[in-house]
Amino acid sequence: MRRLGRRALLPLRVIGLVLVLALGLAACGDDEKAAPFSGTVLENPFQVPDTTLTDTDGEPFSLTADTDRRLTLVFFGYVNCADICPAVLTNLASALTRLDQADRDDVQVVLVTSDPDTDTPKTLRTYLDRFDESFIGLSGDWDSISTVAKALAVGLDRKDPGGHTTQVLGVDSADEAGVFWSADTSPSQYADDIHTLLQES
Repeated sequence: MRRLGRRALLPLRVIGLVLVLALGLAACGDDEKAAPFSGTVLENPFQVPDTTLTDTDGEPFSLTADTDRRLTLVFFGYVNCADICPAVLTNLASALTRLDQADRDDVQVVLVTSDPDTDTPKTLRTYLDRFDESFIGLSGDWDSISTVAKALAVGLDRKDPGGHTTQVLGVDSADEAGVFWSADTSPSQYADDIHTLLQES
């Protein structure tokens, strides 16, 4: 049975419309205090598949059935990634420290390995603990990981674990990925956007 958070997050496509209207009103009022939204809101969100993967405890984990926060940030990466992956995970970890406790409690970060042939549950857990012990690590067989990646428009290459797209996807409680952030998004940008998404729900 699918677990829900304390409050359901509005579909991100609805939030996208709200953001567009809010930014337009801010521009009309010359409101310089409103932080610009740094992520890209999708007009047609990706539907997250109910494919079962495996967490670092060896337990089944689905991005639809087992995500119990209002906003889940999903990133594909791997342990032996030399640059982009640690940079993104460092920025996400730093972003979480910038949130107040109410927002922090409504967000979780999930890393899905793009190198399941090498990354074991133990190495994934050790790797993620370097950034934040609350981060969830997922692995599985190649076909299952590819199914999830394809549904989220993440291109994977089994022969080159680093040859994949590096966006961070925001998944809401309706199991839709309606927003994404580029790999160079800063901690403050993540934090501002997360707060905006949660407040607009």
